[in-house]
Amino acid sequence: MSDEWPAKRFEADRSRLQAVAYRLLGSASEADDAVQETWLRLSRSDAREIDNLSGWLTTVVARVCLDMLRSRRSRREEPLAADEESIPDAADPESEAMLAESVGLAMLAVLERLAPAERVAFVLHDVFDVSFDEIASIVGRSPVAARQLASRGRRRVRGASEEGRASDVARQRDIVEAFFRASRSGDLQALLAVLDPDAVLRPDETALAMGVRTGWITSELHGSEAIARQFSGQAEGAQLALLDGQPGGVWNANGRPIVAFGFTIQNGKVLDIELVADAERLSRLRIEILG
Repeated sequence: MSDEWPAKRFEADRSRLQAVAYRLLGSASEADDAVQETWLRLSRSDAREIDNLSGWLTTVVARVCLDMLRSRRSRREEPLAADEESIPDAADPESEAMLAESVGLAMLAVLERLAPAERVAFVLHDVFDVSFDEIASIVGRSPVAARQLASRGRRRVRGASEEGRASDVARQRDIVEAFFRASRSGDLQALLAVLDPDAVLRPDETALAMGVRTGWITSELHGSEAIARQFSGQAEGAQLALLDGQPGGVWNANGRPIVAFGFTIQNGKVLDIELVADAERLSRLRIEILG
């Protein structure tokens, strides 16, 4: 076996080790340090005696990361209750997979809420599909306890995600309400205040045909000033609504929606307004009128 073999195998695994370390630590520089420490430990070992080198490297980098998390943590790890180890993990596989896919860069702040062993167990299992037997050896617990650590981490991540989404929806609703309020009152400055300078109003073909007939809108509009002038003193009949769970608005006639207003909000400003009047598209929207 060539003396260069361990180095070549390590380089082949480097990107995956970097991904594991970054998800666990949330810091690119610390992830680099963890991967480097993993290489140093490999260089001091006899690679010929390692049956599964990729698995060995994953275990080592995870242990290094766990030590780093523990050294910097601001909270104590919560011990598993004695009876908690006997509770089966009843997570739904489909929702578990969806949750794992969401653990990207945006979730790093949420992961900071987890105790070190929870974070390691959750990330290794749900994101990188490491078995609980392997995780148990990393965190120094039984496989059942490792399963519970991952389950507890999953619940906390899911709860934080739901809290964050509810908060985002509330903020977006405030902005949409402010838009309609300013529109009805004809307050041009208030409209400009909630519109992004590069905002776009996009009517679908049906909405555009309706607008042309009434003389209200004859084309797609670009820029906050054009949209503010178009909506100033308008939208009297528009009602605040959730469109597929997102804040928007709807015009109803005889108890059925005629036009839906879909809003895209970025950095606290309305960036895009889509007018949907096509009957088929409207029928596919889940519309909930808000008070």
